[in-house]
Amino acid sequence: MADKLGVLVHGAGWVSTQHIAAFNNNPHTEVVAVSSRKLTSAQARADEAELEGIGLYDDYEKALAHDGVDIVCVCTPQQLHAENAIAAAEAGKHIVVEKPMGNSLDEMRAMRSAVRETGVKTIVSFVLRWNPLFETVKAMVADDALGKVYAVETDYQHDIASWWTGYEDARKKETGISAFLTGGCHAIDSMRWFAAQGEFEAARATEVFAYSGGYRKGLTREYNYIAGEWTDDVPPLEYDDYEIAIVKFDNGVVGKVSVNYGAIMPYMFPLQIFGDKGTVKDNRVWSHKYPGQNDWVTIPAILPESADVAHHPFQGQMDHFVECIQADRESHCNLEDAIHTHEIAFAAQECYETGRPVQLPLLD
Repeated sequence: MADKLGVLVHGAGWVSTQHIAAFNNNPHTEVVAVSSRKLTSAQARADEAELEGIGLYDDYEKALAHDGVDIVCVCTPQQLHAENAIAAAEAGKHIVVEKPMGNSLDEMRAMRSAVRETGVKTIVSFVLRWNPLFETVKAMVADDALGKVYAVETDYQHDIASWWTGYEDARKKETGISAFLTGGCHAIDSMRWFAAQGEFEAARATEVFAYSGGYRKGLTREYNYIAGEWTDDVPPLEYDDYEIAIVKFDNGVVGKVSVNYGAIMPYMFPLQIFGDKGTVKDNRVWSHKYPGQNDWVTIPAILPESADVAHHPFQGQMDHFVECIQADRESHCNLEDAIHTHEIAFAAQECYETGRPVQLPLLD
């Protein structure tokens, strides 16, 4: 292995800025190429990060062949993730893929086959697993601070609208698929994460029942919470903006998860975990380990309370992935694990059509 692992960042949107920064800050990696549909976009990202002498491409195949590429970051729109990740796997590159990693079960099946055949390492950007509050709470769960967890509730409340540069693709049924898949998958993954007792383990769902609703589907008026104003004549959301699901897990835990694109409020990510010896509500804890407790104990950690990608703990995620590559071990958030998160979103879609609980897994 070379002194440093070379990184190709494919896709020059908002989130790519944090991939570049995280790998630039890791002493064992360096960004050696950036590619995008437009060469000017790749150049702009390189200039912004003060990267000199790197490869710049508007052809993904040529970028994959750039000398010294070991890791590929797939930061393109979600409908391209599967195609891009499969090409990276077939080129023998380790892969970081943004969420959602695919838009269908068939895409995920094809991605899984390509990764299994080539043996490359993967990680899917469910980046909240590295949020400081989440790391602390997960360690407390593993340390029996809550006892046996029996219920978890997570919610993704985010006024997704045309202020977001990725909205045009995300709002469409064909390319965005659903609110659960496009953004709410973060809440689904967090529910899985806290439903398992192990510190680096996520629970697997066995059954899903869901409802969808809300009010924004088809409307051309929206609220921009960043500017604090209403906007008319905008492209409409083509699917329901609110989804809620009840999930049974293989370890007996019951979960409730929702996604809300219609909330007139800033971004929030409520979290509740209930165990037979304690409870967590966001950053507040009530635990049998604090026998003199007469009020909630507050964890002084960074909460997942911003939609800004610069607020998200990409450094922790990428550092973890580099360690996995160096040690030749799989990440707890690899493609195989992330499939179980995506299956819950797809099961919800099936439930809307059948009106019946959906049994998991959906992939063999």
